[in-house]
Amino acid sequence: MPTYEFRCKACGSTFDVKRSMDDASAPAPCPNGHDDTVKLLSMAGLSGKADAPATGGGCCGGGCCG
Repeated sequence: MPTYEFRCKACGSTFDVKRSMDDASAPAPCPNGHDDTVKLLSMAGLSGKADAPATGGGCCGGGCCG
């Protein structure tokens, strides 16, 4: 089950909630009793397109040969 990170706007505490992906956007009350919380964007689950690997190498692949 995924873990989502939330921050309380009232007290500033950050806390984790384990829940299904179907409930990812559901409100999560702060452990200190506040209801004004926001889900934070976690970088752990994000991936982007990697740059293409460099080809060649050495003198002849690096363009230093005339």
